[in-house]
Amino acid sequence: MARYAIGDVQGCYQALTRLLDQISFDQNRDELWFAGDLVNRGPDSLDCLRLIKSLGNQGGHPAKVILGNHDLHLLATYYLKRQPKRKDTFAEIFAADDCHELMTWLRHQPLMIWDKEQKLAMSHAGIPHIWSTEQAYRYNQEVSNELCRGDYEAFFDLMYGNEPALWSEHHTGMMRLRAITNYFTRMRFVKQNGALDFAVKETLDDAPDNYVPWFSLPRPDNTMLIFGHWAALSGNTGLTGANKDQFQAIDTGCVWGGSLTALNIDTKERFAYEA
Repeated sequence: MARYAIGDVQGCYQALTRLLDQISFDQNRDELWFAGDLVNRGPDSLDCLRLIKSLGNQGGHPAKVILGNHDLHLLATYYLKRQPKRKDTFAEIFAADDCHELMTWLRHQPLMIWDKEQKLAMSHAGIPHIWSTEQAYRYNQEVSNELCRGDYEAFFDLMYGNEPALWSEHHTGMMRLRAITNYFTRMRFVKQNGALDFAVKETLDDAPDNYVPWFSLPRPDNTMLIFGHWAALSGNTGLTGANKDQFQAIDTGCVWGGSLTALNIDTKERFAYEA
């Protein structure tokens, strides 16, 4: 069995199917982990959702999926019955007969996957250095509980916003849930104290003053972290030395004309389909 982590698909169905052919994916043998942002901007978000949801239906391994910022935006737009933004590509999803079924399935996906035994985790944007992997998993569960069993419509209504930009264990209610969500799905550059910058989406050379890439700061454990979200990295963290392989960036900008990446989780071998 092989386990592959797939970068941000963002509705690029053809690239996804070609990539799966390239790695000779067998759903009865192999397992796929998706790093979030399954949808939006690309032309075939509906087909992507249907394919990923269907994995495991024939007795194979179900896909492991985490939520990205575009997935959460899709859910908020659907459940709050809001008008999609100009660049959103949700119309086909909302017109589909199985839309509600797909949205229910997507809403039940977590913000983080953790294989504690193998010291391996994945989240869309990463995990800040101020959280241990165990802490991060607990915070992920707080949001998942709200999405699966809580007042998820109220969550989506209050989800958007940049405050608080700095984590505190004393945050409560929606301020706490929004902070957790932003760290897991929007993080790129941070300060030493963990404060988030939300403005800069470009390369490492574009770091704001007093901010650094979140993965450049020492972590409290050596868990390998797989993440997407940051297309401008082109899959390269720029790290060298002992911790080079600890952080695996797999968003290689397929929807922007780059490639879609599959990382063999166990061997670290990478495969890419050029868009």
